[in-house]
Amino acid sequence: MHASKGDHLVVHGRVVGTKDHVVEIVEVLGPNGNPPYRVRDGKGHETIMSPGPDSVVDHRKASGQG
Repeated sequence: MHASKGDHLVVHGRVVGTKDHVVEIVEVLGPNGNPPYRVRDGKGHETIMSPGPDSVVDHRKASGQG
C-alpha cells in the first residue's frame, strides 16, 4: 500500500449495511509512501493508522487541492 499526503484512505465496513469510513492522509510516516499514516476524519480528529486488508488508498485529490 502506497499513499501520498492528500490521498484518501477508505476503510470498508466489516458488516453488511455498514458504511465505508473515509479519512484524509495528512502525513506519511513510513518510508516510500508506506504505512503508518497520520489521518484526519471529517470532524477534524487526527490519529495514526496502519491500515489492514479491508482498506484501500484513493489517490484522487479532494477538489480545490493542488
